Amino acid sequence: MSVPFIQQYRVARYIIGNKLRGVQRYPLVLMLEPLFRCNLACAGCGKIDYPDEILDKRLSYDDCMRAIDECGAPVVSIAGGEPLIHKEMAQIARGFIERKKFVYLCTNALLLDKKMDEYTPSPYLTFSIHLDGSKERHDASVCREGVYEKCAQVIRKARARGFRVTVNCTLFQGETAPEIATFMDEMMALDVEAVTVAPGYSYERAPRQDVFLKRGSSKQLFRDLFKLGEGRKWRFNQSSLYLNFLAGNETYHCTPWGAVTRNVFGWQKPCYLLVGEGYASNFKSLIEDTDWDKYGTGVNPKCANCMMHCGYEMTAVEDTFKHPLKAARVALFGPKTAGPMAPEVPFLYDEPAITRPQLSASQPQPATAKADSKRVA
Repeated sequence: MSVPFIQQYRVARYIIGNKLRGVQRYPLVLMLEPLFRCNLACAGCGKIDYPDEILDKRLSYDDCMRAIDECGAPVVSIAGGEPLIHKEMAQIARGFIERKKFVYLCTNALLLDKKMDEYTPSPYLTFSIHLDGSKERHDASVCREGVYEKCAQVIRKARARGFRVTVNCTLFQGETAPEIATFMDEMMALDVEAVTVAPGYSYERAPRQDVFLKRGSSKQLFRDLFKLGEGRKWRFNQSSLYLNFLAGNETYHCTPWGAVTRNVFGWQKPCYLLVGEGYASNFKSLIEDTDWDKYGTGVNPKCANCMMHCGYEMTAVEDTFKHPLKAARVALFGPKTAGPMAPEVPFLYDEPAITRPQLSASQPQPATAKADSKRVA
């Protein structure tokens, strides 16, 4: 794990404070989606196929500040859509930083070169660049040539200016461990702080459904990757036990309230990934009124193959507090890459089939087959 000490300290203090107060459910991360409009149309994205009246909506600066003040999470991940399209984004980031929140501004980097002067390097601000592999793989993933090279140039510029830069990498079908290992070496050569890596979640409205990994193949892929990474000093922006889970060495249930989502519709139930489950008008209602027992791998078919960090990182962090020596051992020596895998959680239903979500009355029906039609320069 490669997370600055000040961030580890503040997050640990936040967790301990909640435990001492007897709080049962609290978020580590606010997943903020201040808009859905994007300047790319990626094959595995389930966030951009809304009609224009939805794509044109924005959360205001005040909306965003109320969201963090309500939930109190120490970390804010600003996603979308493409956040840099938002005209108030620099002001929003500054507002979070003034509150001593650690901001991960998730971007495809196409606008970052001309927007960079609006931001000041800070230990509380990280540009999290979306890269789904090396040049050929990433450009195919985002359905546009030249994006990888643009990202590499912007990463070098941002690092030269003293910004924290991480890379957010989602893995899909067809990728091999040697291919991903090459990508990790490339990212270390670019001097990124760390890489966040996870198997893609099969968004029900993604333009393509044949690109997503199944749970078993995900675990084997990560075992193969970590085996190749022995001695190569890769830096991951994730806890050691979450990486251990990815390699099939932990039997975890997800903690969906660990990363709560606020977007243009409200507070999304139950997590960043699922749609059609309804929205709460405020954070308190989200936490108290959501039927959390309805969700998770083995419980809900929509969650069948999910291993995403937004659901499982919180579980891994809780396990770290319970078993610090185990977490330290994995951090020092890496996840186990051979031998039997940990048992899978039991499935409490017959068929893991996923149906297209039924959207709530407050959420307009998204348009279909429009992924390529709305691009913003």
